[in-house]
Amino acid sequence: MKRIAVSTFALALTTALGAGVFTADSAFAQEKRFIAIGTGGPTGVYFVVGQSVCRLVHKEAAEGRKKGRKHGIRCAAPSTAGSTYNIGNIKAGELDFGVAQSDWQFHAYNGSSKFKGKAFKKLRAVFSVHAEPYHIIVGKNSGIMSWGDLKGKRFNIGNPGSGQRGTTEVLMAAYGTKKSDFMIATELTSTEQSKALCDGKIDAYGYTVGVPNAGVAVATDGCGAKIINLATGIEKALVDSNPYYAFATIPKGTYKTTDSDVTTFGVMATFVTSADVPEDIVYEVTRAVFENLDDFRKLHPAFKNLDPKKMIKDGLSAPLHRGAIKYYKEKGWM
Repeated sequence: MKRIAVSTFALALTTALGAGVFTADSAFAQEKRFIAIGTGGPTGVYFVVGQSVCRLVHKEAAEGRKKGRKHGIRCAAPSTAGSTYNIGNIKAGELDFGVAQSDWQFHAYNGSSKFKGKAFKKLRAVFSVHAEPYHIIVGKNSGIMSWGDLKGKRFNIGNPGSGQRGTTEVLMAAYGTKKSDFMIATELTSTEQSKALCDGKIDAYGYTVGVPNAGVAVATDGCGAKIINLATGIEKALVDSNPYYAFATIPKGTYKTTDSDVTTFGVMATFVTSADVPEDIVYEVTRAVFENLDDFRKLHPAFKNLDPKKMIKDGLSAPLHRGAIKYYKEKGWM
């Protein structure tokens, strides 16, 4: 496991101090190990996942307190470009953990899609988190009711390296859509896209994200944008032929403009690492999450119904890391 950059060290230290888990006197009382978790845009749920995991790791730490784990782990979860970026940087040893869509976990481990010829056989699953429906959010007066209506429109396909970009490209291929079919195909990040929609700079954007999401609410609740259905034979074929996809419902009332249930398809958010990350570190991170799962559930509405029995198997196509397996066996779950 490579040492992370000085800037990440500083961020980890700041995060830990902000969480109030150790004092200045005890900060360097023993060997400290710093881990970095790749997340996503700062308005997305991936960012909350990473920050939440760090929060629970620091909560478990014993330094400066009478009770807790003397694991010496300090954790940082900076905003990143998303799924494929996180996996790529875990492979490079620049990140220790990352959040990734279940489809990109599958492709990375099996060397398919964007990872063709570049299989990451040391990729390891730790647990899955929440379901992530793929949203197409359209402007109030755009007239877009279906995928076909995007032709000739200004559509944000997402920034390179993001899970939403990957899923958008899968849909484009399935529908036979080319970039040139759009008036403009922008590459805005998840942080930029809702404002761009409300400002009239784009007509729609695709977004793979947990429900509810603050970034989506900026567009729906802020400027009357709507989420359209994606439930044609094209989506059914994708769900039927790919184990990492499933149909999902965005319930009526989720946002101000969600006046009826929206049917779409989606993936799972998963927490991944590398076989090269030491067993004891993965064990402690896994333990911190599951021993404090009630706290974790309260940190975002998308986490409300997390079930340990599902988290250790749903959406996981890479082998489980041995550190995670150790904890799950201790709990009698495996």
